Amino acid sequence: MGSLVPFQDLNQVPDLPPSSSKAITPLLRVKIEPKLEPFDEAMPEQDPHPTDLLPSSPTTPFPDPDPNSLALEPLESSPPSNDNVYSEFYRISEMFRSAFAQRMEKHGDAGVLDSNSGAIVPVPDDAQRQVVVSTRRYQKRSSELVRVTNLSIDDQRYFRDVVRRTRMLYDSIRIFSMVEEDRRSGFGMGRRVRGDLRAASLLRDRGLWLNRDKRIVGSIPGIYIGDLFFFRMELCVVGLHGQAQAGIDYLPSSQSSNGEPIATSIIVSGGYEDDEDSGDVIIYTGHGGQDKFNKQCCHQKLEGGNLALERSMHYGIEVRVIRGFKYEGSLTTKVYVYDGLYRVVHSWFDVGKSGFGVYKYRLNRIEGQPEMGSAIMRFASTLRIRPLEARPLGYLNLDISAKKERAPVFLFNDIDMDHEPLYYEYLARAVFPAFIYHAAGGNMGCECVSGCGDVCICVQKNGGEIAYDNSGYLVRGKPLIFECGANCRCPPSCRNRVTQKGLRYKMEVFRSRETGWGVRTLDLIHAGAFICEYAGVVLTREQAQICSMNGDSLIYPDRFTDRWAEWGDLSQIFSEYVRPTYPSIPPLDFAMDVSRMRNVACYISHSTSPNVLVQFVLFDHNNMMFPHLMLFALENIPPMRELSLDYGVADEYTGKLSICN
Repeated sequence: MGSLVPFQDLNQVPDLPPSSSKAITPLLRVKIEPKLEPFDEAMPEQDPHPTDLLPSSPTTPFPDPDPNSLALEPLESSPPSNDNVYSEFYRISEMFRSAFAQRMEKHGDAGVLDSNSGAIVPVPDDAQRQVVVSTRRYQKRSSELVRVTNLSIDDQRYFRDVVRRTRMLYDSIRIFSMVEEDRRSGFGMGRRVRGDLRAASLLRDRGLWLNRDKRIVGSIPGIYIGDLFFFRMELCVVGLHGQAQAGIDYLPSSQSSNGEPIATSIIVSGGYEDDEDSGDVIIYTGHGGQDKFNKQCCHQKLEGGNLALERSMHYGIEVRVIRGFKYEGSLTTKVYVYDGLYRVVHSWFDVGKSGFGVYKYRLNRIEGQPEMGSAIMRFASTLRIRPLEARPLGYLNLDISAKKERAPVFLFNDIDMDHEPLYYEYLARAVFPAFIYHAAGGNMGCECVSGCGDVCICVQKNGGEIAYDNSGYLVRGKPLIFECGANCRCPPSCRNRVTQKGLRYKMEVFRSRETGWGVRTLDLIHAGAFICEYAGVVLTREQAQICSMNGDSLIYPDRFTDRWAEWGDLSQIFSEYVRPTYPSIPPLDFAMDVSRMRNVACYISHSTSPNVLVQFVLFDHNNMMFPHLMLFALENIPPMRELSLDYGVADEYTGKLSICN
């Protein structure tokens, strides 16, 4: 702003002329109240005396008017004078009235003010005032139908990375939103926020929903058969299925070039009693005609999605099929799995089980596609319980950890006679040198008997926030996480005790033609969930140099890429987001020997697009130069999918880590 110029007080005007014998014109008392904004509190009433406008003397700024000493002429008859402070106001108001009158004559969108109103711009009365609610314009789905084919390897990697990062951002926002809601209102207090809806809304506001510019028929680039989703809104975010509730996604006839609707995807989740699902063949019931209890109560009509499926059959257009079903270990009531492309080969009108007419469609799965994800998940369910019945041949051991882990680790090889993993001693937790437990001056614990909160000393080490939500999922990655340890008085159920509880999921070390040995999960792993520790014998730099001369397999933690920074990175959502830098740790100067003792994590293969991250954690000592290497899921990992890590630096000769050969 410019310099402040003193402005004459409008409540003080020159002295009035002396009283005369004329009859005193009664002065109209004006009550002045400020116009309230929607969220303003009521202002106190000002003094309604007429002296607010015309005081009698500058020495008494607010005197009470004396009718015997005041002889006022009507304000209308007082022409503006150059000596009067109102002259400038009068000139400006006349200029505005003139401008508004000209626009009114030309466009008809402006009103002419009453010359006696005393206002520069018109202010409508409360009865005439209209509340204008601004609405954000979102990118609408395109009406152009396209089919994506013949993608190169680089294009496939690019689109896969885009989908992967979008889904990672979605899960990060979902977890973060629920943590913030619990922090404000308290865990378990009232109705919880829908983190999935919040995440989808924020991504839509930022224009981060995928495949909105084209309506894709057939496979979606970057989405593979077997990909797993926990929320319907996530299907909308990635463009796999554009309807948040309806089971049939289609291009409406109003947007179609030929005036006919075309179906692009369906969700088979058992919502209709007349559905029949045998895997490769589906008898799908059209939508409509159901009551709130999912019972058919009237006849269906050949319109909307029902007509779209019939038209897709007529033109031979393939349809994406997503199956929704209940699955053990899921954080939601249903999981949704993409099972590939189907064709509608037949449609007819039939009487359903409830006695009402329904439209039915027969869909056959297109040949030459990978195995259905839903079939793999059902196979994994049997494998977890009865492994020898599901696969009689190939198992070398049903638990190479010898019950050192909470969950068994299977060993499977149906390729050759290699039994190498049986020759190592299994370590459930990394072995550190004894001196590190004393070098940092002891390990002081918290005094939170009933559970840790914001005032906990361990929480303060983490920058004032617990790194996990109430379900144990990582909220966002950090350079280092301090968990409560053995010297803390908090219970074992403390929210700040996650990684020290060991392996949670059933794993399988298997022989692979591509990676030598690999690791796949038999359970469903959620994004942000803790998997296991990367365990071995920790060596100092001097000890590592000696062991490397013997050809021992060593892992250097400082070579792991900072994938932890990707998890919980909300810079695309919040402009003020800053990558966590606290607690900062010095460069790690130790190695881990896995040549004789190791755990299941040592068989995880290397990848530049991993689904597992390494997070440094301390809980049993305070030496920040020797943290534990804890593994968390970067994305939702369905059963029977291989785990992968970004080791950063591979072997100079083979291009791979020697422990994977």
